[in-house]
Amino acid sequence: MAQKTSPFLFPGPVATAESLSILHLKRDLQIPTILKARDEDDDGYSEGKVVNTRFGSFPHSTLIGLPWGSQVRASKVDTGSRGRRGKGQEKKRKREEPESAPNKAPKLEEEDAEDVSTPNTTRGEKEAVTASSGFIHILPPTPENWTSSLPHRTQVVYTPDYSYILHRLRARPGASIIEAGAGSGSFTHASARAVYSGYPEDVEFTTKRRKIGKVWSFEFHEQRHEKLEKEIQDHGLEDIVQITHRDVCEEGFLVNGESPNAEAVFLDLPAPWLALPHLSRSPSPKTETNGSTPFISPLSPNAPVQICTFSPCIEQVQRTVSVMRNLGWVDIEMVELSQKRFEIRRERIGIDNGAQRGLQSVPASVEESVARLKEVEGTFKAFHENGDKPEASKKDKENPNNRDRIIESLVEKKVYKEGRLVHRTEPEVKTHTSYLVFAVLPQEWTAEDEAKAREKWEVLIRNEDEKAGGEGDVVMSKRQMKKAARQAQKEK
Repeated sequence: MAQKTSPFLFPGPVATAESLSILHLKRDLQIPTILKARDEDDDGYSEGKVVNTRFGSFPHSTLIGLPWGSQVRASKVDTGSRGRRGKGQEKKRKREEPESAPNKAPKLEEEDAEDVSTPNTTRGEKEAVTASSGFIHILPPTPENWTSSLPHRTQVVYTPDYSYILHRLRARPGASIIEAGAGSGSFTHASARAVYSGYPEDVEFTTKRRKIGKVWSFEFHEQRHEKLEKEIQDHGLEDIVQITHRDVCEEGFLVNGESPNAEAVFLDLPAPWLALPHLSRSPSPKTETNGSTPFISPLSPNAPVQICTFSPCIEQVQRTVSVMRNLGWVDIEMVELSQKRFEIRRERIGIDNGAQRGLQSVPASVEESVARLKEVEGTFKAFHENGDKPEASKKDKENPNNRDRIIESLVEKKVYKEGRLVHRTEPEVKTHTSYLVFAVLPQEWTAEDEAKAREKWEVLIRNEDEKAGGEGDVVMSKRQMKKAARQAQKEK
């Protein structure tokens, strides 16, 4: 069976049928859509499958085959209710039948009679006609676009947070990450892309040894677990992400009795301190088992483990940090991210530009100011001379925003006429997600490891007499001794 390629990893150059795409309406409004070549739901549109937005209707036939990032104009389609009755809905009767003839079949209209006689006929699709206004952009599915458009089931970890978290967790291709509290799957998709190093089927045919990246995701809510598992399968990430329905605070992080050997951990839980005792390399009083079952650590024994907890309240942070210190975690640090947006636009100054958005209504030069004053004084004088009577000869003024002027400016392409480029930040921070607590669990160092290290790297220990040396002798440092040894080797 051929491996299903994930559109999040290999979207391809164009949008294809039966694939996920993101319809970008504006900066904060995106719609995920699976493109369909045929209207399988029989919604009744002659143009086939149609997605309706606030900017118009867009048949899927106008989206399939377009390069990513293309602008798509809206189409004229029938958005009414004609021909869109449900399958279980009764046919429309021509008139009400009397109660005296209950066994008589209701008489249907001619159109309905044709539908009943041929229920399986396929409606012929016609070509979509472009509308006069309204457009969208079609984008490939990425973790960033998916985070902005996914159906919210819980609080979502947004892009500024999970990009920083993955950086601090040192997520890289081939790494193994534990995620507890998958929720809506925002961090799940981002971490899957970060650790991806190939599918298991692809690695079997390569000569170079390569570690496969894996995301071990846990969710205790059954309905959210089922929905997220279905999304992961539809997106082709089931070989990279393994989702388990479990309460990790009580049952730990082992999967089918085996250790994930995780090098990084992300906890998005209401009480992360209850799950921390399971994240250790040695058994604790809470994780002790009977003598027949040995303790298995979910962490990697060959590397230090990075951890991050996602908590919205400072009281949760205090309790988490206290438990971390008791369990041996070091380099504990709390971080809060504050996101601000930059608005970049052209700012034009002058009166002749007309009333436009972002325009400062002040003269651009002295000549323009004098001309404006003469115009105002002339209008004031004419009003007092003529009274309320309209002017007999009113000078026609050319609209600076008319079509001819706009086309002329576009043809000339003089950027300086468009105004100076300015950027401004938001006056205040409008977002607050959560507090991020980072820590490191060092690799365990036993007496056997110390003996192996001393055997591999010999350490010369001098006595006090040797350190003091004879009279007139100069005591050499370790760096000087290594330099002298290298020089002697060169002379040989």
